[in-house]
Amino acid sequence: MSEIALRIEDVGMRFGGLWALSEVSFDVQRGSVLGLIGPNGSGKTTLMNVISGVYKPTTGAVTYGGKRIADVPTHDVCHLGIARTFQIVKPFASLSVRENVAVGAMYGRHSDQRSTRGSFERAEELLEIVGLAGVADRPASELTIPDRKRLEVAKALALDPDVLLLDEVMAGLNATEVDEALELLRTVNARGVTLIVVEHLMKAIVSISTSIVVLAEGRKIAEGAPADVLGSPQVIEAYLGSRWAKRQEQLREIEAERAAALRMHPEGRP
Repeated sequence: MSEIALRIEDVGMRFGGLWALSEVSFDVQRGSVLGLIGPNGSGKTTLMNVISGVYKPTTGAVTYGGKRIADVPTHDVCHLGIARTFQIVKPFASLSVRENVAVGAMYGRHSDQRSTRGSFERAEELLEIVGLAGVADRPASELTIPDRKRLEVAKALALDPDVLLLDEVMAGLNATEVDEALELLRTVNARGVTLIVVEHLMKAIVSISTSIVVLAEGRKIAEGAPADVLGSPQVIEAYLGSRWAKRQEQLREIEAERAAALRMHPEGRP
């Protein structure tokens, strides 16, 4: 049986009279890649904020390593082994690329075991992994958008996480850049880091995810293998509306009837 890295239990998050999240529950298996998807405003980033300690949930619990962490401050959540990236990347513009990553290593999970020199050595290792070693001395303010995304991942990895939350790291990238970003995430996951990936690019999320959780209006409406989840009428309706979902169901019924007819009459004759 797979070990559970993170457990979300009946999490609800209310802002005034609005429930941004309501009774959301799922497990994240250690070493897996979980895709977290849903229409705009469905609660994805709010949930990321709850997991990382930015928000304290109104109801429910987040359990990591057997410990409930809903009341744990953000910096302590990080030191426990959960790091994240942000949708809007904001590097330390006046620092070099190398220095940006070294800061994370200096204040991260194992900072008490690492010297300043060790932090810069760790930064060099991570810049090799994310493909930024060639621009290590360049000011972070001069990086392109794709490279800023890579830097954001490197900064998060410098915290030495077991679980990494990724908030739309592929947003604004072209097709080639998306492929490169996916390869980077596969490399990170292969090193033993559990990933929770928020993304709008369906093709990308299907190609990398072990499982997918779908949110709509703050509630979980589907969970499972990518192919099963994306074929769900409820998920199609959440993204495209009820008329489209009904049409897709009709098409599936027609295809099923055709398949049955071919099995009965393989030569095409009644």
